[in-house]
Amino acid sequence: MADTKGARTSARLVESMLELIQTHGYSGTGLNTVVGHANAPKGSLYFHFPGGKEALGEKAIELAADRFRTMVPAEGSPAEVVGRVLTALARLIEEHDYQLGCPVSVVTLEMGGQSDRLRTACANAFESWVAPLAAHLVAYGREPSAARSLATATVSMVEGAVIMARAQRSVTPLRCAADTLRPLLG
Repeated sequence: MADTKGARTSARLVESMLELIQTHGYSGTGLNTVVGHANAPKGSLYFHFPGGKEALGEKAIELAADRFRTMVPAEGSPAEVVGRVLTALARLIEEHDYQLGCPVSVVTLEMGGQSDRLRTACANAFESWVAPLAAHLVAYGREPSAARSLATATVSMVEGAVIMARAQRSVTPLRCAADTLRPLLG
């Protein structure tokens, strides 16, 4: 995307939507709040996102997926990579006083049954995490279907650990996930 005023405004709106979803949920994030948070003109919202809140939410989910995917370099064994992801998530959650969660799981839980557009965006986000982990497991000698199954279970466990960490205001669930996944991932 070109670095124009419009592109910067669009990016600020998406960034704001993502931040607000993480702290207030999708349903708790109003468009006026997003516009104010982004310091953007109200008219720019529908100019850049004619599909309204769902279109903006979809872009926020895509941004979250991209950020998570690039959060930790994929060097090392699958166990090392996932261990670094869990350590980074624990640090992020603690640094934000347990107020931030995974926006993909939040939107899935809140809107997955109401909006096919958002459900699809969330499914794509999860797939963007499962597929590279499965490929990494195959590169480390796992059979493709077993790698796919283990990658899916790993992402599911990480997501559940994030939810529990927020609920318990403790990173212990993330540490337990790391301890459990280490021998499984090898």
